[in-house]
Amino acid sequence: MAIFLLDTTVIIDAIKGKRGRNQLLDDLLAQHNLLACCSINVTEIYAGMRTHEAPVTEALLRSFKFYEVSWEIARLAGGLKNEWAKKGYTLFLPDVTIAAVAITHGLPLLTDNRKDFPMPELQFYPLPASE
Repeated sequence: MAIFLLDTTVIIDAIKGKRGRNQLLDDLLAQHNLLACCSINVTEIYAGMRTHEAPVTEALLRSFKFYEVSWEIARLAGGLKNEWAKKGYTLFLPDVTIAAVAITHGLPLLTDNRKDFPMPELQFYPLPASE
């Protein structure tokens, strides 16, 4: 069994039934894995949610294991943003925070946006080619 942290794009695709993400998540669960999110995911999802998506969205998000953003995770996220800025990368706070949650807890990340997560210490779950 593994626990996989989901990037917000994967959650959005699952809510909208796009790119085969529901099947992917179902397959991972059928293999006795757990799916996880963090506060950044919840914030990003609710910021863009349409009213008619609320029941499905709430049920899906509450089905995930939830990781808090602790002081240590926030500090790591800020450090990652600072470190990569010095290397010429513009990373966004939501992405570095999701990365910090994954790194802190040793969770593989499911994302379609690998370019937003250049950290070599980050583990990724290989997503199948999207439709």
